[in-house]
This record gives sequence, structure tokens and C-alpha cells, in this order.
Amino acid sequence: MDKSRLGKQNTFIKFCGLTRPEDVQVVNELKPEFVGFVFWGKSKRNVTRQQALELKKALSPEIKAVGVFVDEEPETIASLISDGIIDIAQLHGSEAEAYIGRLRELIGGKPIIKAFVVDTAATIRRIKASSADYLLLDSGKGTGQTFNWELIKEAGIEKPFFLAGGLDPENVAAAIEALHPFAVDVSSGIETESHKDPTKMKQFAENARRT
Repeated sequence: MDKSRLGKQNTFIKFCGLTRPEDVQVVNELKPEFVGFVFWGKSKRNVTRQQALELKKALSPEIKAVGVFVDEEPETIASLISDGIIDIAQLHGSEAEAYIGRLRELIGGKPIIKAFVVDTAATIRRIKASSADYLLLDSGKGTGQTFNWELIKEAGIEKPFFLAGGLDPENVAAAIEALHPFAVDVSSGIETESHKDPTKMKQFAENARRT
């Protein structure tokens, strides 16, 4: 993820929560910039280390794999990165600045994304103070609900961010036009009966890139 490219390209796309080889086949055709593997036991999209390894082997090399974690041990994340299973760490728990600093020591120059639920002014202050390389602004862990996008507009957040929460093929264009995020992040919005839907994935990518 090259920050120097900001403002010089369309908003990037991240398809999160891949669990099956057929999901990877579709993303290899659509070529989003990022995919997400969820390493959180409470998620219905959770994958094991071995499952993620097999998915990563089949993934086109120009697509970056993001590991999604909730208060995971930094050493576990570092191991997944050093073994080439993921390229980027995305933190969805209560990870504080000390945790981010420790993780950064372990993974060197690999990017860190810190997720925040956008709700209050206090949260906005924490968002703006975060030392993570990128932010992910969401309505909650996998809620599939949008939030008040005006909070982002009013906050004046300068760091590049992934926009998540309730995005789907129908509203992604409006989201990009309203907020100009670095990337749009979707999971349930491209699913049918809890599985990734190739038609919805294609529609999402087309609508995002058309904006």
C-alpha cells in the first residue's frame, strides 16, 4: 500500500472474510487490491492457519492478504506474516498504542490497520491519534450495518482509511462519492446465505471502480 498514490487512483477494494477456494478463484478474476482472512474464533468466517495458507497459495500475487485479528498475541500475527500467509495485520479489538508499537517491532515495515467503531467524539479523538498506518472505520465487528458517515466528514480525518460497515453493490458508489476513502471493505454485503456470491462480488467491484 503506497500512500504516495493517494489521490492518483480510484478507491481500492477489499473483499473480507474469504473462506473457500472458490472465493479465491473469483477474486483472482476481479482483482481487488486486498482480501481479508479472519483469525477470530467467534466469527463465522474464521479460518485456521492451514486454511489461510492454502487460500494464500492460490491467491494472485498482486492481491494483498490482510489478517483480521481481535486482541491476538502479537507473536502469533508476526508468525503469520513471516511465513507469508498474510501481508498486512488488521486489528479489531482493544489494542492500545503499546500493543501497536510491540507488533510493529515484530513485523518491521509491514502495514498495520487499526479498526475503530465510529460513534462518539471520544472515539474520533482516538482515531486521529492512532499510530497505525491505516485506519478502518466501521459500525462494529461484522454487524453489516452502516453508520453516520457525517461523523467522518466532520472529523477531518487525514490518515488514509478503509470504509466498512454495511457496504454492498447498491451503496458503494455513494459511499465513495461522499467520503473518498482509501479503500472500501465489504464482507456480508457480497454474500448470499452466508457465502460469497460471485455475482455480488462482480457488481460491487464494477460499481466501486465506476465511481
